[in-house]
Amino acid sequence: MAERSGGSERRPRLDTPREVRRSLVRRPRFDTDSFGVFAENFARFMGTATFLFYMTLFVAAWVVWNSVVPGESSFDDYPFIFLTLMLSLQASYAAPLILLAQNRQEMRDKVVAEQDRQANARAHADMEFLAREVASLRMAVGEVATRDFVRSELRALLADMDEREAERREREADRGSDETSATSPEGGEQPGST
Repeated sequence: MAERSGGSERRPRLDTPREVRRSLVRRPRFDTDSFGVFAENFARFMGTATFLFYMTLFVAAWVVWNSVVPGESSFDDYPFIFLTLMLSLQASYAAPLILLAQNRQEMRDKVVAEQDRQANARAHADMEFLAREVASLRMAVGEVATRDFVRSELRALLADMDEREAERREREADRGSDETSATSPEGGEQPGST
């Protein structure tokens, strides 16, 4: 019996292994994958026109044989109870196989949906990253001088340099005329110069 301490049962410790209970009869083990593949193939075949054609031929042959053949050769008389039993047995096996195939398909669909969700999340994150990068590039381009802006600035600078050069030449020309006016055109000196 389990000891009671403080009114509650004592739980088994986690560091001690549990006893393995062995059954007297071993349960049969099935390879679930191969059985699932068989169930999917069977369900696929049952959903075809070929299966319906074969079932129709089987039922028609059964009914014709048991209706037309006389006496001892007929094994299922008019209400066709044995045929009903056979069709019920076939349906009772077909339904779980179809459900198993649907469950396997649902598991595959879940895996595909999860992969799609992860791919969409990655694509969304990539798009957000690219949107932020494009926004930062737009802001940076707003601060960067464009080719037309640089050209206009260079033209203005060149015009300014041309103006200064023209002013310098005018000043030199003025100095030159001042110097020539200080000396007489005949080569003589002006009064007051020594």
